[in-house]
Amino acid sequence: MTSALNLEHYLNNLENLPVELQRNFTLMRDLDSRVQELMRNVDKLTDDYMSNSKGYTADKKREMMTSIQRQFDKAKEYSDDKVQLAIQTYEMVDKHIREFDSDLARFGAEIQDRAISATRNIEENSQKRECKKIKDKEIKNKSASSEEETAPKKTSKMKQLKKGVTKATSAAPSKTPLINVVTNPTNPTNSVTSVTVETSSLTGAGVAHSTEVLDMPVDPNEPTYCLCNQVSYGEMIGCDNPDCPIEWFHFACVKLTTKPKGKWFCLKCITDRKKK
Repeated sequence: MTSALNLEHYLNNLENLPVELQRNFTLMRDLDSRVQELMRNVDKLTDDYMSNSKGYTADKKREMMTSIQRQFDKAKEYSDDKVQLAIQTYEMVDKHIREFDSDLARFGAEIQDRAISATRNIEENSQKRECKKIKDKEIKNKSASSEEETAPKKTSKMKQLKKGVTKATSAAPSKTPLINVVTNPTNPTNSVTSVTVETSSLTGAGVAHSTEVLDMPVDPNEPTYCLCNQVSYGEMIGCDNPDCPIEWFHFACVKLTTKPKGKWFCLKCITDRKKK
């Protein structure tokens, strides 16, 4: 806005310059014409005086000399006025040139400041966008890390819960209803499994079963156990080897019908112990 006002002000001042220059040049031409006319008269009077000076009286000679001097002084006065007018015209033009140079330098500095400010704003906006991208990336990484840390904890809690439920079931088989989860062996990826509800009681001959089959979805993230690599169901027994890679086994998979007395080790752990 400031540059526009300065430019408008300069153009308004410059608009009067041609008129002023024309007036000064007209005056200078008029003065020059007067000087030339006076100098012609001086030359003529000088020629007459030189030619007829012998016949002039002393008074005539003084009169001629005075006239010549007066004409010459007048021509000199006009010449001085013309010089002063030329100097004034030069200073007037030089003043506009200096103002133009000053305004041009100011205008250039303002444009440079605007360019620097625009570049700084672009760099700041770019840095803000980069910082936002980095923050978003860090938030995503933290979220992913938190999910990865939470998943093992959930799995560990599920295992502990399964172990606790299985131990409680194994300890009181005659009083506790059992829920046997049987996975379809021909289609392991099937999301529907058969749930068999069994009421077990200890007898001298073994275990009596009464079943009712229900269909329910299976969580695909539920951990698997045993040699059959299936989810936990029915009665299970845990290997007493703390380093056992499988930990828990279905009774049917290890050919057990009741919980053995004392410590129990799976076949793999027994083999490893014998090797040692």
